[in-house]
Amino acid sequence: LIRTQKDPLNSNGDPHAGAPEERVELRKKVTLLRGISIIIGTIIGAGIFISPKGILKNSGSVGMSLVVWIACGILSLFGALSYAELGTCIKKSGGHYTYILEAFGPQVAFVRLWVDMIAIRPAGLAVIALAFGRYILEPIFMPCGVPEIAIKLATTIGITMVMYLNSMSVSWTARIQIFLTFSKLLAMAIIIVPGLYQLFKGETKNFENAFEVNTIDLTGLPLAFYSGMYAYAGWFYLNFVTEEVENPERTVPLAICISMVIVMICYTLTNVAYYTVMSAEELLASNAVAVTFAEKLMGNFSFAVPVFVALSCFGSMNGCLFAISRMFYVASREGQLPEVLSMIHIRRHTPLPAVIVLYPITLLILFLGDIYSLLNFMSFLRWLFIGVAVVGLIYLRYTRPDMPRPFKVPIFIPAVFSFTCFFMVFLSLYSDPINTGIGFAISLTGIPAYFIFIHFERKPKWFQKLSDSVNRSLQIILEVVPAEH
Repeated sequence: LIRTQKDPLNSNGDPHAGAPEERVELRKKVTLLRGISIIIGTIIGAGIFISPKGILKNSGSVGMSLVVWIACGILSLFGALSYAELGTCIKKSGGHYTYILEAFGPQVAFVRLWVDMIAIRPAGLAVIALAFGRYILEPIFMPCGVPEIAIKLATTIGITMVMYLNSMSVSWTARIQIFLTFSKLLAMAIIIVPGLYQLFKGETKNFENAFEVNTIDLTGLPLAFYSGMYAYAGWFYLNFVTEEVENPERTVPLAICISMVIVMICYTLTNVAYYTVMSAEELLASNAVAVTFAEKLMGNFSFAVPVFVALSCFGSMNGCLFAISRMFYVASREGQLPEVLSMIHIRRHTPLPAVIVLYPITLLILFLGDIYSLLNFMSFLRWLFIGVAVVGLIYLRYTRPDMPRPFKVPIFIPAVFSFTCFFMVFLSLYSDPINTGIGFAISLTGIPAYFIFIHFERKPKWFQKLSDSVNRSLQIILEVVPAEH
């Protein structure tokens, strides 16, 4: 049914019809620059342009908020370094899922996968896409508000474009990611340079008494950290595509370190720039901080800011989908998802089924679900599983000491980071027990699912027949074949 090696019926009218085809596999197309653009491009979404408020509100003063930005950057760097070690000693794609599978076995890994598939990823993708939809339409509708249905339609178009791009070509996905990453850094430069110019001119009134003790709110600090860690989340995405990275032993740690330093500097300077023009009160009152900043300093040029923010969101969606599809691909290869998801398009060499599997779920959540409450249920689970993966690193040091580790971090780095993750989970339990409880309940549905779909070897005959015929039909429709290893 499916032609792999020889293709006498070459549909492209290729003069070499019938010649043996090249191997069908995921190629190593992620260079250092592409790796950096995946990480930076996915970390910097819309947050820094819209809502650096969470940190200021919870830390209580300008100086303290900048300290939190830097501290979160350093903590995220600890996490990223731990992942750099994991990525160089376990050279499989799949990120958190693969590391949990290696350290703690298939049950724990499946629960992670289950939660990711039914809730975390679709909701996360839908939120970034909604920000894209809102900001791409804002200049058109100015000064009125954008109608909700228009936002949802623009969002759907955005998601469809990202899915199409990722299905068509790995190289083009990576090239567009580099372009979008540069456009983000340009957008930040447009904020940072005038901001620093104001600072050198002597606009420092908002920095006076930056560390007023009476305004610092210690009970809010953990929540400020939560916002900060969320703003840096995304440093783990290169680990989802390890198998496609050229020379991963060198590229993965280098890309991670360079990206984290760039993001940390950009985030801190952008916040300094905001404070040169806005007081803490104005910043908290603003709906979209970057737009307010541009209106104050640049007048009419401010209409360009929403366009940059929309591009930034598109880059996040692109990097995110590129990485996550590889996790589904690996999970299917490990036998925990339907076989068709680990197949590759015969001509385009992209994991097409793994890319589009999120499409229907994301659209369902977008039009029917309450995305923000889903994210409230789920954001703590993300930290729980990242914490578990980093504990896995420490665990593997003791259970498999002879494993080759080309890149090794001091043990206190993963220890501090996993403690931070579990502290954040505990904090969500404390500050929002109901939502967190619902999130736990959703993730526990992964346990019966594991036993029904995976553990029981003897499935009913009709179930076997049905799944085989669905697999075969999808294989023919999507023109995909199993990858050659």
